[in-house]
Amino acid sequence: MSSGPSASRAVSKRELYVIFGALMLGMLLSALDSTIVSTALPTIVGDLHGASRISWVVTGYLLATTVSTPLWGKLGDLYGRKNFFQYSIVIFVVGSMLCGLAHSMVELIVFRSLQGLGGGGLMIEAQAIIADVVSPRERGRYAGFFGAVFGAATVFGPLLGGVIVEYWSWRWIFFVNLPVGILALVVTAAVLPKTTTRVSHDIDYGGFFALAVSSSALILFTSLGGTSLAWLGTPSMALVAVGVVAAAVFVWLERRAIEPILPLKLFANRVFSSSSAIGFVVGFSMFGALTYLPVFLQLVRGVSPTASGVRLLPLMVGLFGASIASGALVSKGWRYRPFPIVGTAVMTVGLGLLGVVTEATSNVMLSLYMVVLGIGLGLVMQLLVTVVQNAVHPSDIGAATAGANFFRSIGGSFGTAVFGALYANELPRHVVADLGPSGLAQLPAKASSWTPAVIGRLPALVRNEVVHAIAQTIQDVYRWSAPIGVLAVALSFTLPEVALRTTLHPVADEVPLSLPDPLNGAAPGTP
Repeated sequence: MSSGPSASRAVSKRELYVIFGALMLGMLLSALDSTIVSTALPTIVGDLHGASRISWVVTGYLLATTVSTPLWGKLGDLYGRKNFFQYSIVIFVVGSMLCGLAHSMVELIVFRSLQGLGGGGLMIEAQAIIADVVSPRERGRYAGFFGAVFGAATVFGPLLGGVIVEYWSWRWIFFVNLPVGILALVVTAAVLPKTTTRVSHDIDYGGFFALAVSSSALILFTSLGGTSLAWLGTPSMALVAVGVVAAAVFVWLERRAIEPILPLKLFANRVFSSSSAIGFVVGFSMFGALTYLPVFLQLVRGVSPTASGVRLLPLMVGLFGASIASGALVSKGWRYRPFPIVGTAVMTVGLGLLGVVTEATSNVMLSLYMVVLGIGLGLVMQLLVTVVQNAVHPSDIGAATAGANFFRSIGGSFGTAVFGALYANELPRHVVADLGPSGLAQLPAKASSWTPAVIGRLPALVRNEVVHAIAQTIQDVYRWSAPIGVLAVALSFTLPEVALRTTLHPVADEVPLSLPDPLNGAAPGTP
């Protein structure tokens, strides 16, 4: 490959299945670890203490994963993806082992950040490696499985975490990564295409540092604002200022870099810019909304963390089925543009339906609403990565893949923080409206500390009113997330239709093509 060392070549079906299995293992490791810790946090705090730092166990991982993705993507473009995928596995496994051995909350946060650094590489390099060995047209069916991995991790992460904590120790949440990571390392060493080119490159470390500072400051602002920091307080405003200034420095550096970490030319590509905007808004709605389904099940329905994971299965079924089906249809030649449009619309309907759920809503109806939300997410999530990879030159696939994931992660961070602040501020208000100030005085000062155990110790009359207030607050969260979904629908109409290539390399400049409507089942010819 003249433009870089990433090995792009045709592989046999047998080779492809083995490669795909190894990549799925790596992605599952990263996706699962972003959700599996949530149900173990109370146990971890009880063992290591440091309750004031509990949010950093999750934030540290998310922050490291998000800010490292552009660097992983660019390094893979420049020096070959196999090596950096393996490096990320090693970093992730070492971080996991150290997390399991941590003896203080500070140690755990540091090691979780190291884990997140490896997790960012696992995500980006896996998606880019598939782009090296499978044409965009065929990639749709594989992208569907990648999307299903995210959905499975969202559902099974808390479930698996609950089971491990209940029957073993919270430390095994991290130790379980070791054998899986070692297996992925051995398999990838044997089956992934090797890098044969050695080229000297000028890595844009300045651009990476500026982007990392900017995104970190903004993520910290949204994560801590309204909880640890006042939204308009001096520390919060300082974080915003640092984020904006660092973003301006990043743009200035990228204009002058020989090999920019996130080339600004990508933003001139309508497919990339539109997909990034859609991904940001979908991530905002998705991560913010999915956080409160387990909260509803555990605090309102009173089920255990393990049982709440089981009850989220309808969401995974909808996401898995829609993700696989949309990928398969695109691979058969259907236009891809309708899927994000329909997907964001269905997602918005699902969010609206969850906004009317009360304590009296039946389990059947709640499951149906989750299926609707899952279908919407499945139609849009992973397909965006495929269309971005199709629209850029192969030498920019890693950077473009990282960029698409970066904006979705940033959106997820913002959504989780904004809806978290909404929940924390609205819940006490609803409690006061139902019980008065005396009722609120019986509960911990922070709404995030209202656990099932705390609520279970309240007098029956007070407990019923508190549960009602929690249900009302979660309704508010979904009612506010639905308009964000409408924005995602509007952005989906800006996504151009570019025929998916049937070869690994473009044979001509990609231009929007007029393709048959997929609703009548007609498949276009080879582009």
